[in-house]
Amino acid sequence: MSLYHLNYLDQLEAESIYILREVAGQFERPALLFSGGKDSIVLAHLAAKAFPYGKIPFKFVHVDTGHNFPEVLSFRDQLAAELDVDLVVRKVEDTINKKKLTEPKGKFPSRNWLQTFTLLDTIEEFEFDACIGGARRDEEKARAKERIFSVRDEFGQWDPKLQRPELSNIFNGKIHKGENVRVFPISNWTELDVWNYIRRENIALPSIYFSHEREVVDLNGQWIANSEHAALEEDDIVTIKRIRYRTVGDMTCTAAVESEASTVDRVIEEIVATRISERGETRIDDRVTEAAMEDRKKGGYF
Repeated sequence: MSLYHLNYLDQLEAESIYILREVAGQFERPALLFSGGKDSIVLAHLAAKAFPYGKIPFKFVHVDTGHNFPEVLSFRDQLAAELDVDLVVRKVEDTINKKKLTEPKGKFPSRNWLQTFTLLDTIEEFEFDACIGGARRDEEKARAKERIFSVRDEFGQWDPKLQRPELSNIFNGKIHKGENVRVFPISNWTELDVWNYIRRENIALPSIYFSHEREVVDLNGQWIANSEHAALEEDDIVTIKRIRYRTVGDMTCTAAVESEASTVDRVIEEIVATRISERGETRIDDRVTEAAMEDRKKGGYF
């Protein structure tokens, strides 16, 4: 059947599976960056579909900041065991100690920008030549500058002005020794596409993606989880709100949205009604500067 006769979710799935198989065919030591968030879970599901008759040919890699949601870490370990994949976990805490990096300060200190050091060290440790990520072009404008095969130099850096053309789904994975390719198989998906696919495929997710009660603190109009990683001040008011998370990151920099959406269908209804991107609404660290994400990517962030 022609690709054009498939519905749009089938087309997106087929393209992503094709890209994953291209990675397996073109690279010797690829890895899948797996956080336990919804996009990386969808990637894991697609990888299982792409290679149904044997073990998924990628190691799963998680750079653990130490500030992650416990529910997500538990789900990460459970899914990796179910898929029988090799899960590599490297901790930012170890990188901080090894490289004597400066620990972030403040009320909600995020280690997100320190992830880059740990990721680059992990790539060097295992000699990964390709890292598969769950980034989408609708997340943030810097993401939209990426190609599906995005080449990084021997220092792990990205130059948005040096992007290879990608015509007719022809992907060029040829690199020099020391270089690395970041691959984004769901680059053409939107947040709504991801959730519609999750509904269609009946994909399980961590509980934080659905409405639940949690202790939160107001930070300039955004609800941040009260946790052991927060350094609250005397005038901070901890309250219990019914919330959910649109995206997963550090507990210290990921804002929740007030929500009663306890099912996938209800979540989809909320996404259809919103006009703010998930990162624009919920990621505090993306608001440091207008080019915060692009600056991190240039330095080696995925």
